[in-house]
Amino acid sequence: MLMLSHVACAYGAEPVLNDVSFELERAHIGCILGPSGCGKTTLLRCIAGFERVTRGEIVAAGVSLSSADRHVPAEQRRIGMVFQDYALLPHLTAMKNVEFGLRGMPSADRKARAMQFLEQVGLKDFARRFPHELSGGQQQRVAIARAMAPRPDLLLMDEPFSNLDAGLRQSLGQEMRELLKSLGATALIATHDHHDAFSMADDAGVLHHGRLLQWDTSYRLYHRPADRFVADFVGKGVWMPGRVSAADTVEIETGSATGSMTASFPVGAEVDLLLRPDDVVHDDDSPLTAEVVQKLFKGSEFLYELRLPSGARLLSSVPSHHNHAVGESIGIRLETAHMVVFPRLDPHPSPIRG
Repeated sequence: MLMLSHVACAYGAEPVLNDVSFELERAHIGCILGPSGCGKTTLLRCIAGFERVTRGEIVAAGVSLSSADRHVPAEQRRIGMVFQDYALLPHLTAMKNVEFGLRGMPSADRKARAMQFLEQVGLKDFARRFPHELSGGQQQRVAIARAMAPRPDLLLMDEPFSNLDAGLRQSLGQEMRELLKSLGATALIATHDHHDAFSMADDAGVLHHGRLLQWDTSYRLYHRPADRFVADFVGKGVWMPGRVSAADTVEIETGSATGSMTASFPVGAEVDLLLRPDDVVHDDDSPLTAEVVQKLFKGSEFLYELRLPSGARLLSSVPSHHNHAVGESIGIRLETAHMVVFPRLDPHPSPIRG
């Protein structure tokens, strides 16, 4: 449905996107993930036709939309867009907002189509309400209904959950995925929050300084990141210096960590191993202990910050019925089925001996 090949975009002399390439299949949900200022919104605007590309090509549904010498106007692209603030017209009802995107159709057809899509997003009974009478999640659904009612080939969504509180955005992610799937939508979402990507996307990419570092499944972004920035951006973790002692083993301060590695290294190679909170398991029977220095209650679990005897810190996700006090020592062990390993950044030799 969507293919970008070596796309670049600049504002004047300032490059914003550089050599961006990826493909999104029909009826799939993709996500562009990255920090503020990385070029996410500009990328969506280039696809929508609001910005021109300076190099490369954008193709949707087999039609070339953008290149250095070609630019199909936005209104001819069959692409819908849900803006970050939803851009609902405050003086129009939900029904009229959806109808607004169907100008040019006969009145009766326009009303029937608008009601059809309001029903599909679960808001048939809210058709006569104004935006200020709707919750944030309901406003978002109206915006999606308005964007989908013209039956576009592609739906773009810019930071769809940024205006919602943390609790609501978490529950809406899966709900929104089910809605888009039920509509048969091909969608591309831009967000700074990897939880949004994990809950919604079939495929996701990490954008940094205008470059797409990796386009992959959410699972592989987490377990097989292409570089350190991707590894750090898609989840919490602590880098531990170590030395490779076998094809699937890294010796670190806590002992031997084993599992499949992101890359192959020769025995003796100095590396950094990323330990995520789910790699560090609470185990009362383990001889390895660490001191609780901070704890964050997250409902079903605690996120513990732990200090090893050397002073090094680790993070551990622990079921919330294990309620340990700050200052208490607890037993831990490593479960590192997938090891995120990169060459050592610190030039000094590792204190770990294999």
